Amino acid sequence: MKLKTLGLIHTSATLVPIFQKLCSDLLPDVSVFNIVDDSLIKDVIAKNQLTNHTARRVVNHVGSAEDAGADLIMVTCSSIGAAVEASAKLTNVPVLRVDQAMAEQAVQTGSRIGVIATLPTTLEPTSDLVRRMALRAGKEIDLTAKLCEGAFDALMTGDPEKHDEMVSKALIELSKNVDVIVLAQASMSRVVETLAPEDKIVPILASPGIAVAHIAELRKASIYE
Repeated sequence: MKLKTLGLIHTSATLVPIFQKLCSDLLPDVSVFNIVDDSLIKDVIAKNQLTNHTARRVVNHVGSAEDAGADLIMVTCSSIGAAVEASAKLTNVPVLRVDQAMAEQAVQTGSRIGVIATLPTTLEPTSDLVRRMALRAGKEIDLTAKLCEGAFDALMTGDPEKHDEMVSKALIELSKNVDVIVLAQASMSRVVETLAPEDKIVPILASPGIAVAHIAELRKASIYE
């Protein structure tokens, strides 16, 4: 299969420029289009779970991306990962979770894996994915899941400094007890850049760059030409 067109499905418009830049750098000859629906994540947060109704809407968006001509589709929100996996069985083109390659890399990196999030609805889906990737690899892991309670609310109420401070503190504490840290939300990756060198004692993985690099590697291997 030749990868000429990549369809990206987002639950936040803030992710569009991030992925556009990554795709421009790593997949310069691939046409990229975006579908954005922030009501999906708002519904997950409001109901504190991924409901069947929202999952069906995710499947519909994936189908729309296929109808629009995508050769490959990636959904960039970890909270709706289960719906992404379900949609993959209903399309004729590959459908990827944004956090899959990151979870695989974490399992390859160490046995003590930390997963950090500011939303419980994202923490558990990402933790579950890491556990399944470890099982698939035949590797025993010790997973520590950490929720930064209050950080997401701070961000949504216009206090990004408080959000960043809370996430930074949690990252530093978690890094003392694990071999690698997985960021369950791409919005936390900017905090990593503010950490002092002495606080970056373990690898901290963020999904956007890893996911797009993974697709680029698959193209080189002629899996997606």
